[in-house]
Order: sequence, then C-alpha cells, then structure tokens
Amino acid sequence: MSENAIRATTQPAVPDVDEAEITEARVYVASPWLLMWWRFRRHKVAMVSTVVVILSYLVAIFCEFVAPYDPEQIDGLHKYVPPQPISFVDQNGQFTFRPGVFGLTGHRDPNTLLLTYTVDRSQWYPIRFFTEGPEYKLWGLFDAKVHLIGLGPENADQPFFLLGTDRLGRDMLSRIVYGARISLSIGLVGVALSLFFGIILGGISGYYGGTVDNIIQRIIEFIRSMPTIPLWLALGAAMPPKWPPQYVYFGITIILSLIGWTRLAREVRGRFMSLREEDFVLAARFAGSNEMRIIWRHMVPSFLSHIIAVITLAIPSMILSETALSFLGLGLRSPVISWGVLLQDAQNVQTVALYPWLLYPGVFVVIVILAFNFMGDGLRDAADPYGR
Repeated sequence: MSENAIRATTQPAVPDVDEAEITEARVYVASPWLLMWWRFRRHKVAMVSTVVVILSYLVAIFCEFVAPYDPEQIDGLHKYVPPQPISFVDQNGQFTFRPGVFGLTGHRDPNTLLLTYTVDRSQWYPIRFFTEGPEYKLWGLFDAKVHLIGLGPENADQPFFLLGTDRLGRDMLSRIVYGARISLSIGLVGVALSLFFGIILGGISGYYGGTVDNIIQRIIEFIRSMPTIPLWLALGAAMPPKWPPQYVYFGITIILSLIGWTRLAREVRGRFMSLREEDFVLAARFAGSNEMRIIWRHMVPSFLSHIIAVITLAIPSMILSETALSFLGLGLRSPVISWGVLLQDAQNVQTVALYPWLLYPGVFVVIVILAFNFMGDGLRDAADPYGR
C-alpha cells in the first residue's frame, strides 16, 4: 500500500463546513467596531452619503485650491452673469472629450438698462485641470497659483463662471467653495463643544443621580422649554456689531453649543443609569478604580458607537442653525463668507426671480444636510451590530 493511501486511511475525514456557519463564526468573534462596519457597509445610501460628506470637507479644507478665483475679486464688467454651461462640443460643432465653455457677449437693454449676457458659440474655451490661475495663500501660509479648474493663463481674461456671478461680479462658485469652510467647520466645532457638555453633565447626572441629577435635569428642561428661534435671535443680537469676524464666528459657535448639548446629555444620562449597575462597572469598583476611570475607561466606550451616530445627526442641525442666523443678519456677517451669508443676497423675491443662481448656496446646504442625515441613519442602524 502506498504512503498516501496509508495516510488517507489513518487520518480522520474532515467534515464539510457550511459557508454560512463560517460566516456566523466570524460574527461571534468579531469586535464591535468590525460588526458596526459590516452593517454600515450594507447601507448603500449611507456609503454614498459618506463619500459626499468626505468630499465636502476636502473641498472646505482645500478651498483656495478648488476655487478658480478670489472670492472677493470684484468684476464690474460681469455683474449678474448667469451660469456658463459646460459643453463637450466646440465652436466648430465637433465633439470633444475635453469639457469647455463658450464665450459670453453682454447686451444692455436701452429701455430697462438691464445688462444681459448671451452665449457666443463662435468662441469655445477648454476647461483645464490643475492649471495656473490667480495667486493665493493656501491656509494663509503657503503661496501658490495652481487651481483645480480654470481656463489656463492663456485665457485668463475670458469669463469663466460655472455658477454665475453676484451683484458685484464675484464668482459664485469660488464664494460657495470658500463658504463651505466656515459652514462645515462651525458644525464640527459646535458639536465638539456640545459633546463635551453633553457627556460631562449627562454622565454626572446619570452616574450620581439624586440631587445632582435633579438640578441638571431642571436646567435641561428650562433650556429645552425656551423657543429656539427667539433664543437664537436674542443671543445673536447680544453680540457687539463691531466685533471682528473671528469673534463673531466663535460667538455663534458657543451660542449653538449652549443650545445643542441638552439632547445628548439626556441620552448619555439614560445610558449611564442603565450601565451603572452592570457587572463590569461593579467589578471595576471592587477592583479599586476611581469614579473618573470607571466613567471614561469603562462606561463611555461601551456606547461610543451610539455617540458617533448622534454626532453625525447633530452636525446638520448646527449647520442649519448657523445658516438661519446668518441669513437673518444676526450671525456671521460680510466679509466672512458662509452659506448663510451668501443667501442674504437671495432675500429679495425680485432678485431671485431675475437671478435664480443666487440660491445655489441653499442647494449645497440641502445636499450636505441630506448626506449627513443618511450617513447618520446608517451609523445609527450599525450602532447595534447584533441586530438583524
């Protein structure tokens, strides 16, 4: 008998293992974070929304590079220029794989003196990527002149306004890109402060209970009982009008944080009340751990995934709050550029009817808010990794 035959007869047969059983075994030994990622990955809309959110913050971080022009550059010859459509057909009617824009010709109505622009199809300019343009300081530190898109230095004098211009001839695309930095960052900073207040006060309230819990809960109820919009208006109007833009920015952030921490504090309190009698908390007490270590090393990490889901759902409300305050003129003011400040130009119905592209900042607000909400829904569903 051959050696292989002897080995086959002496070794026990390996039973067939079902692939479903292998998958189930992986689930039982996987970490909570890995389970959360598996569930979140199945939520296709949340995945797409996450990509949109990441791209939005990349645009906000590198807004000087993405914007084709200086957002404060005034062009008196191109006021209220409508958006230039992108065309893959050149002036000769030939299809090209490179996108481009046609030239513009301005005409002034002799009766109304209204300046209108028409597309000049005899001129076509290809859009170039990573091309030279107006100089800028990246993050206010590094001199550069390379932009993500533009018409190139050879066509620098030609109009290139993909989203049109405002009443001073400033490029709307550049202003929206710059406004993303303020509008998106104020959401992160505001939620960070709300997270700090919510976890600290909510954790103390739920862990200790008693008189401390009653005091904190009455404060939360008092804040939540106040009407939100009048409270915003009162706190926004309380800021001195002569403050520099940086002070106003931090003032708005603190205002939004003082209002937005109550919901998270309530949720943290409920979690702490349900966890403070769990076996792992009692074991940590018997082992001699102090209370701060129990809270931050044992209790908070046990529902950290839930906190992340709550944060993603709280950021949109911060962005909307800043937009509303700035739109009403009680938040950020020019020369600060945010989506709310840009929407101030769209307060006049007649202006919106004649120049509807001034509402484009609102479109970007809607897109980002929906992306955050869908991403938050996916994280909220994935925060319970053992759910079916």
